[in-house]
Amino acid sequence: MRVLIHNELWASRGGFASFVILAVLWITPITGSAQEKEILARGKLEYQGYCAVCHGENGKGDGIMARYLLVKPADLTQLSKKNHGEFPFWRTYWTIDGRQEVKGHGSRAMPIWGDRFRAEQGAEGPAAWIDLARGRIWQLVVFLQSIQQL
Repeated sequence: MRVLIHNELWASRGGFASFVILAVLWITPITGSAQEKEILARGKLEYQGYCAVCHGENGKGDGIMARYLLVKPADLTQLSKKNHGEFPFWRTYWTIDGRQEVKGHGSRAMPIWGDRFRAEQGAEGPAAWIDLARGRIWQLVVFLQSIQQL
């Protein structure tokens, strides 16, 4: 019993620490470090695996499934431009996570990736698994930030 309690506490502390580290990295200016390149590469992989089919390889909203959708996928390279030149980091995060409704879609046309990522990590798993799902979304948003066109 002591080991289980210890592991649960460690997972919650580790999860919080992971979130703090991610927040610090997000605030830190992009310097082209190895960590930054790894985060962008992982975000790109998430994008290619989950988003490109609708939003297209370059994020322009022209993926192979776009023609079959009732609502055209957003051009993800224009998020900053549509937000007065500033990338809407948290709004993008919450949209992917499922906490923010996509305006103009009526019913939610885009999958709630936060739920899907948490399920892939194991909904019954430790809190650290939920933080891994959050990290995947964070990496994806960092990648989307990197492809903005003004």
